[in-house]
Amino acid sequence: MKRFQYFFLSFLSFFLLTAPLLAAGPDIGIGSGGITKTIGDGAGYNTNVDDTALSQTVGRVIRVALSLVGTIFLALTVYAGFLWMTASGNSEQVEKATGILKMAIIGLIIVMAAYSITYFALLYIKWSAGPIPGQVGGVE
Repeated sequence: MKRFQYFFLSFLSFFLLTAPLLAAGPDIGIGSGGITKTIGDGAGYNTNVDDTALSQTVGRVIRVALSLVGTIFLALTVYAGFLWMTASGNSEQVEKATGILKMAIIGLIIVMAAYSITYFALLYIKWSAGPIPGQVGGVE
């Protein structure tokens, strides 16, 4: 049974931890007609923009980090549920599962609170700086 648990946990963590990296990765394709460009052109977006601002790059890094945190939370939740369901009346294993679940939820709350505080602080700084030339209004 232990061998199955290790296999299941390694299989789940590998695929769940690599999925956000693949989704946020670079354009896949050969030449100028990659998959992302083709889909963007079909949707009507301007895909001829080559430069990205520092804020966009930082935003992408934060988005990838948050998706990894969400994936880790999901993996810990599934692992704790698996431990709980396979406890077979063992109160020590149930306590271990509830402890993992509590710590995962607390970690998720801390990360989401930090993200929301940063988001609103940066939004306020952007709003107080005034409108950007060429932009309608002050905040996107």
